Amino acid sequence: MSLHCENVVKTYGGKDVLHDVTLDLKPGKIYGLIGRNGAGKTTLLSILAAQNPASRGTVTLDGEPVWENRKSLAKICCSRELNANAESGLAAMKAKEYLRIAATYYDGWDKALEERLVKLFDLNVKKKLGKMSKGMLSMMTIIVALCSRAPYTFLDEPVAGLDVVAREQFYKLLLEEYASSGRTFVVSTHIIEEAADVLEEVIILHEGRILIEADTQAFVDSAVHVSGKIEEVDAATAGLEVHHPETVGRSKGVTVFLKPGQRVDGSRDVSVQPVSLQRAFVALCGEEAAR
Repeated sequence: MSLHCENVVKTYGGKDVLHDVTLDLKPGKIYGLIGRNGAGKTTLLSILAAQNPASRGTVTLDGEPVWENRKSLAKICCSRELNANAESGLAAMKAKEYLRIAATYYDGWDKALEERLVKLFDLNVKKKLGKMSKGMLSMMTIIVALCSRAPYTFLDEPVAGLDVVAREQFYKLLLEEYASSGRTFVVSTHIIEEAADVLEEVIILHEGRILIEADTQAFVDSAVHVSGKIEEVDAATAGLEVHHPETVGRSKGVTVFLKPGQRVDGSRDVSVQPVSLQRAFVALCGEEAAR
């Protein structure tokens, strides 16, 4: 049972914010959806979960459309940042009421897990959403996502406003739930380094287009940072895919993405170091390739 989107386009005010996005989410994986602000991550997740219609293209779950299809929608949860200001209509709702409504929507809602997470996060469920901090609202979105037991669960910036201890708790809970259920999770986050070890596959969305869809470790292993004197770096990386050049005086550093069979010229006087997922992302999306 895969969730598939084909040539999805989303247009706002005559401008395309998603461009022919084709994506196949397989069951039993943890995906990381990363991209700069405005890349279209939230828009894509909302379309995959049928919370927002695509302008063009299709989204199907196990071959059936998700749009206005209760059978498909029951298998998808998109938990995103709660807007609990006075104008949203949620401000006066108590946390326990919000969770009760969420529980009625998902047939597999895990009440025991809900109670465990409320206690773990030390949430006052009698408190109104409008009186909750940003971190508390993030905890609410995490509870809904995990307790929904939806086979396909999307978490849009789930750790926003959480302190480092709570963020670590979240990723531990995510792995625990994944291991016990085999659900598919898509996590969109700007805090890339903390999530890197959890993400099996990485999807990089850049300016509304899928730039990379790959095994996380394989993607990271394909990138190296090369530094040294300008002429040595240029010679060592000739003919390779070079990004994010940084020059200080006569020294230069670049991030190189190696294709199978390629390597940096080891005869040159340069330093070749591995890079992190975050650094590889910055190299790809921070600015255009040098050549």
